[in-house]
Amino acid sequence: MSPDTIEKLRHVSVATLATALFKRGFRNQVIQDVRPIAQKGRNMVGPAFTLRYMPAREDRNTLAEFRNPNHPQRQAIEQCPKGAVLVMDSRKDARAASSGDILITRLMVRGGEGVVTDGGFRDSVTIGELDIPAYHARPSSPTNLTLHEAIEINGPIGCGDVAVFPGDIMVGDDDSVIVIPAHIADEVATEATEMTAYEDFVVERVKAGETIIGLYPATNEKHLEAFAKWRKANGR
Repeated sequence: MSPDTIEKLRHVSVATLATALFKRGFRNQVIQDVRPIAQKGRNMVGPAFTLRYMPAREDRNTLAEFRNPNHPQRQAIEQCPKGAVLVMDSRKDARAASSGDILITRLMVRGGEGVVTDGGFRDSVTIGELDIPAYHARPSSPTNLTLHEAIEINGPIGCGDVAVFPGDIMVGDDDSVIVIPAHIADEVATEATEMTAYEDFVVERVKAGETIIGLYPATNEKHLEAFAKWRKANGR
């Protein structure tokens, strides 16, 4: 992903990206029932690095597992590349925590761009205070060993009913998270940037009392002419 694409995705909303993807036939890319622990006022943008959980079995999941240096959960934190987003398939089950504040702090220090789970985090208030975007379904306290086993690093997963492949581009804003297939990230970023410019123009016009008919969407040529002048005047 080029620096230009990253910069464009920093300044567009998940909602706008969803529309751009819908135009290309992608209807199910917003991760469902996952929200930011704390709003950061900036977009999370990075390629997906994944971790998959499965139902735990008692003979494989005892507290002794945390002493295993090759434990997949620990290794995912240590292997996630700088600038990547750790995305966890936690089976949409927040009864057991996907991770806690110590591991997420380590991810942050290593340069991780963000973390997403369709389960929950323990120590969620502390995680929300860290300088790393974090998204989950709801807080949870028990260890993941009680219900889930971390089983696979950086393979295809499902997170919040969305397919996520390693390297897919994750974008999270202060509302939600969306998955952009890597091979169309550049073109989607460019179109979403154009759409955002027009949406900003529309908001200004609506606040000034303009009707949305013919304006949003732009079906009246006069609005496109006014938009062209607005872009020139505002350097957009």
